[in-house]
Amino acid sequence: MLCGCSTTTYNPDLPTGAAAYDTIPAIVPAPTTYAIRAKDVLTLRVFGEPEVSQDELRVDDAGLIQVPLIGTVKAAGRDAQEIGSEITGKLAQSYLRNPQVAVSVKQATPSFVSVEGEVEKPGVYEIDGRSTLLSAIARAESPTASAKLTEVVVFRTIDQKSMVARFDLKRIRTGIDPDPMILDGDVVMVGYSTTRGFWQDLLKTAPLLNAFSLAATR
Repeated sequence: MLCGCSTTTYNPDLPTGAAAYDTIPAIVPAPTTYAIRAKDVLTLRVFGEPEVSQDELRVDDAGLIQVPLIGTVKAAGRDAQEIGSEITGKLAQSYLRNPQVAVSVKQATPSFVSVEGEVEKPGVYEIDGRSTLLSAIARAESPTASAKLTEVVVFRTIDQKSMVARFDLKRIRTGIDPDPMILDGDVVMVGYSTTRGFWQDLLKTAPLLNAFSLAATR
């Protein structure tokens, strides 16, 4: 709930400071292999079998691909080598002798972050695989003059689990605190100096993300 008061604080359970980095880490280990995602486009090569080979296999929203002769194969969350091994096994089982299969990623789905709140150009922006909070906010052309830089919130959902943490952009800019990594699908909310506007935006966003309950106190 909101109170008609001049100052606002977050739910005391919302991670801040060092605890925020336990929720939204400053460093995310780089994956050793690329995990295929929905809407990626793959290439399938089966040596000597042009009718089975495919220049483009699009991963559907359920994370599946349709392979000639063998049908549906799960792709999302796996790397190209894993998919190739499964296709090899199924082809060898019923259709081909010693098939030689190669699967590669032809086109990866772009990653995006939503930057909202008190920034010059709120919106959804494409990011690369190693983006940080500062670089994400820079894509929105930086905070406005009225932004409350001590109240920058990152929402994240992984495996249907919602997480949220608050960061102090002033401390990050000066190198006191590390710059947390931003992942595909994150939502960054830059706080308002004006209490009402900031909380209205958060209250609209939080229920959609099922991230946390908000409260305002004196």
